[in-house]
Amino acid sequence: MLQLRICSATLRNLRLDKKIMHALIGQCPVCEDQLIVTRLYCPSCATALEGRFNLGRFSQLNEAQLDFVETFIRCEGKLNRVQDELSISYPTVRGRLENVIQALGYEVDRQEEESLAISEDERRAILADLAAGRVSSVEAMQLLQGEELAS
Repeated sequence: MLQLRICSATLRNLRLDKKIMHALIGQCPVCEDQLIVTRLYCPSCATALEGRFNLGRFSQLNEAQLDFVETFIRCEGKLNRVQDELSISYPTVRGRLENVIQALGYEVDRQEEESLAISEDERRAILADLAAGRVSSVEAMQLLQGEELAS
């Protein structure tokens, strides 16, 4: 059985009527400045609009970033699902998300990330201890905040 795998970039280059259209790029291949659209055309009625049209923020993303955003949306923004679908580690998923955020012109809020003093596995273990009654809710809160328990 022949299995055909088509990447999303290839799909973006095809139209339903089988005529090939090139993917829209947002950066000049020569000087890397942002491109603008000056003409829009409707193949059904041959209407053309001319002017200066902004491509939008997503035009600033490369193919890999667009593929990641597509997966992120398909996974409803749940990083653990993205991790499973792409078969990559959680820190890699987080890094790719931060890369997209920065490419879109936003700043990454590292303060929240730095405030997490424990790993996901440690957090799960603390919550399991709380559920089993091995620690109190006050002790669990201290542990979740990365504090040491008073003996």
